[in-house]
Amino acid sequence: MSADAVVIGGGSLGCQTIYHLAKMGMTNVVLLERDRLTAGTTWHTAGLLWQLRPSDVEVELLAHTRNVISKDLEEETGLHTGWIQNGGLFIASNKQRLDEYKRLMSLGKVYGIESHVLSPAETKDLYPLMNVDDLYGTLYVPKDGTMDPAGTCTTLTRAASARGATVIENCPVTGIQVRTDDFGIKRVKAVETSHGTIETPCVVNCAGVWATKLGEMAGVKVPLIAMHHAYVVTERIEGIQNMPNVRDHDASVYLRLQGDALSVGGYEHNPIFWDDVSDKFAFSLFDLDWDVFMQHIEGAINRVPDLEKTGIKSTVCGPESFTADHKPLMGEAPEVRGFFLGCGFNSAGMMLGGGCGRELAHWIIHGRPEKDMYGYDIRRFHNSLTDNQRWIRERSHESYAKNYSVVFPFDEPLASRNMRKDPFHQVLTEQGCVFQERHGWERPGWFNKDGPAPVIDYDYYGAYDLKRNVNYKYNELLGREYTFDFPPHHEVIKSECLSCRHGVAVFDMSYFGKFYLTGPDAKKAADWLFTADVNKKPGSTVYTCMLNKRGGAEADLTVSRLEPGTANLPLAPQSNGDAYYLAIGGGVAEHNWNHIRTVLQDQGFNCQLTDHSEDMGMISIQGPKSREVLQEVLDTDLSNEAFPFSSHKVVNAAGHQVRAMRLSFVGELGWELHIPKDSCLPVYNAVMAAGAKHSIINSGYRAIDSLSIEKGYRHWHADLRPDDTPLEAGLAFTCKLKSSIPFQGRDRLEKQKEEGLRRRIVCFTIDEKVPMFGLEAVFRNGVPIGHLRRSDYGFFIDKTIGYGYIRHPDGGVVSANFIKTGEFTLERMGVTYKAKAHLKSPFDPENKRVKGIYA
Repeated sequence: MSADAVVIGGGSLGCQTIYHLAKMGMTNVVLLERDRLTAGTTWHTAGLLWQLRPSDVEVELLAHTRNVISKDLEEETGLHTGWIQNGGLFIASNKQRLDEYKRLMSLGKVYGIESHVLSPAETKDLYPLMNVDDLYGTLYVPKDGTMDPAGTCTTLTRAASARGATVIENCPVTGIQVRTDDFGIKRVKAVETSHGTIETPCVVNCAGVWATKLGEMAGVKVPLIAMHHAYVVTERIEGIQNMPNVRDHDASVYLRLQGDALSVGGYEHNPIFWDDVSDKFAFSLFDLDWDVFMQHIEGAINRVPDLEKTGIKSTVCGPESFTADHKPLMGEAPEVRGFFLGCGFNSAGMMLGGGCGRELAHWIIHGRPEKDMYGYDIRRFHNSLTDNQRWIRERSHESYAKNYSVVFPFDEPLASRNMRKDPFHQVLTEQGCVFQERHGWERPGWFNKDGPAPVIDYDYYGAYDLKRNVNYKYNELLGREYTFDFPPHHEVIKSECLSCRHGVAVFDMSYFGKFYLTGPDAKKAADWLFTADVNKKPGSTVYTCMLNKRGGAEADLTVSRLEPGTANLPLAPQSNGDAYYLAIGGGVAEHNWNHIRTVLQDQGFNCQLTDHSEDMGMISIQGPKSREVLQEVLDTDLSNEAFPFSSHKVVNAAGHQVRAMRLSFVGELGWELHIPKDSCLPVYNAVMAAGAKHSIINSGYRAIDSLSIEKGYRHWHADLRPDDTPLEAGLAFTCKLKSSIPFQGRDRLEKQKEEGLRRRIVCFTIDEKVPMFGLEAVFRNGVPIGHLRRSDYGFFIDKTIGYGYIRHPDGGVVSANFIKTGEFTLERMGVTYKAKAHLKSPFDPENKRVKGIYA
């Protein structure tokens, strides 16, 4: 037999995916389950659904699941899924925690999700059995509830079958056939089972804990790990009926209403790994380890004292899959075309299932999801990490242990650090660099004035009888960041920013992705891939976007056109025709790499994409005095005439060849130096020596975040995402719409331009000195019209700045007049602040500084 897609795994994700595929019109689809539906990890899930999470996309995904479970399925099939809307209650025992909940409440207003902050006394009225003596406050969300795994999955598969899908139980998959096509590209060919083979171009791995084994059958890496995850069900408790579900994050426990009893579970810092994942495991459980579980019972008894005299009816300890950043693994695998992932849900597979099933179906049918799913996309991880067992284990442990921690804006992992280090790492560590981790790379965050704070090996938070790291300076500095206020080192970041604005600063940006695009069809490919016209004369550099078919921005990057010639690697590739150098933010380099490769394959372009990210370092020297400093180091004329903005050339720096580019990510006069690995330190030392008399300083990404938002430069995946078009993002200038050159997504942009923008990005400033971090609600004349995507403090203009997309409440066009005539407020943690909307950046709107014009 043959199918358009085969979904493997009959849990929440598999059932939701086949339901949404069938609903979107792909009806020749098959779901294979090795035992019976829900036999893996779904059957023993607690099935809680909370509507508020600290992410706009997750709030939208949860809302879709809720609609499917509480409304759509019942209308389609006449069957009840087992949805119970008994409300949800988040417990805060300190100010930090309540602040986090107030942030969620403000975001919820944008999405019409009702929620209320309650005092301890009001909480007691709502939930009389609760101990509120140690409470600071709670967040009550009346329309949260619980789902029934079996009822939900049965109804989903019935609805899918009614549309033509086939569901086969007791049918284990024994192999996946992969073919290599004429261009050397690996593609899914067929799925083998003990009952026969199904020819198919598309496989969806929804095998949960078993997903890694399924991936191995096709040569696909699935970076997740299985752990024991447990809860207990109590005997009957008088007076508990109709109470809301409770999450007491500080005690790390949840209490789910189960008729007239409670199920109690949580996340401990010493979870038990399940290393030998067995294929025979179906509707099976582990023995509960009471030594590990007891900590949850204590927290639960503190919250609901009646539990102390209530017996335990049953214990449930089953496997769950966890990932390195506590987010699912979704999307097409980089190794094999047509092999999709829908696994690694960190025990949130029921509540995220509906939203993720719909996005996955859209991904399979249309090539990309509708929403911004980058946070779940397997391509968010660098390929060197996805089969690194130490990284998977350490990171997954840390995200499990921190699952209930407050989500602070500037947190960094302690697990599995120092995986990728650039040539400057040691010298910057000695100068007090506090590093951030991105994509395995250590990149500079900010510079601590009191000496080095190196990152050391992971201690598993002292679990498993390991010794805790003591006097760990890096961890202490991170801990001081655990606030929704300005951090103690706010002034340090301020001095880094202002040194760049008034003098000169050096940024280590070596973690950037550095790719060459060469070959016979390189020009054709560049025309189709990039929104901007990158075919200016060799020596030019262009800022551009890359789009998906719907006109959404998959990336922003700089593309430099190179002179043809012989190879001088890593600075120049061999090319006898068109050649381009692509420089891309390092955290998203893997995503870019795969996007380009996929487009080249789909269009059949004959060209090569090569990765030289590890062979070169990169420092950026920025500020009004950058020219004076670099003129001493580089053997070339740096005047505006000889070396204009947006141009590049290979030059000598202190006797070493480097590629110098006149660009800025901070809105100042400046150059980037792209330097072969072995020349990095000599060039850096020469720059620092020449800069000494100009008080040159090292600066990090926290300063870049602030400087770039002040200038109005976009950050991909914050201000610019795959669900935003360049026109909505204020980047129309990057699009060659005046030319006749076709490019991917052009038709969508033309249509949008003609119809007018229904949403667009706006800059807001506020006069009060309060920090904002993104997700704050935006109101126009008292009506919610959007939320901030990114926010930071701008030190030069001395104001909090935020960027967010706004819509017209009646769905109409968002005109300049609509923005000019509105009274705007921003809501942060339930408090509103008057805001000023700007159509242009309030800092250097004429763009004089990058051109070297300082009044």
